Amino acid sequence: MYIPKHFCVNDPEQVYSFIEVHGFGQLISQVDGRMSSSHIPFLLSECRTKLFCHLAIQNPQASTIEGQEVLVSLQGAHGYISPSWYSSPGVPTWNYQAVHLYGHCRTMTDSDELAAVVAALTNKYESEFIEPWQPDYNESLLGAIVGFEITICDIQCKYKLSQNRSLADRENLVKQLDAAGSSQLAQAMRDELMLGTTGKGN
Repeated sequence: MYIPKHFCVNDPEQVYSFIEVHGFGQLISQVDGRMSSSHIPFLLSECRTKLFCHLAIQNPQASTIEGQEVLVSLQGAHGYISPSWYSSPGVPTWNYQAVHLYGHCRTMTDSDELAAVVAALTNKYESEFIEPWQPDYNESLLGAIVGFEITICDIQCKYKLSQNRSLADRENLVKQLDAAGSSQLAQAMRDELMLGTTGKGN
């Protein structure tokens, strides 16, 4: 991923927090000489060195991914930026947050390992509900999926949030994004502005 210095995020805590919040993304690997992508949720290990996920056993990626270096692409808030929102000349652009993780896959077919991954993913997302669903399914269904442990070897994090523009322009962009209904991107820019004013930004 091309990352100009204005947009590079190097703070590990900020990066891992992003991964925890934006855990749904693309698993990208080679299948028969072509790039293939599956859109799935990922779980970051407690030690922050691995990702866990699973695919349908019929998915062509499932049978070809073992040992490959794969790319996991995660996306955060994003939206169009009009040059009319700047106080000085500019061009149309798109602001966004993204993380790329590279790693090597180990296939998991052991039923206990698979059950642990499914349970951990379920607990993570069910915890947001007042009455979370408790795992209650026929364990034979685990035979329909294949689990993967991805050992992370490189992480790239990019927040393209107009950090190369003036403070006045960035503050106006937040107002314009709020007015346009892009509240998530507006909040991401607020957070970035706050980090910058406290000396912790990138």
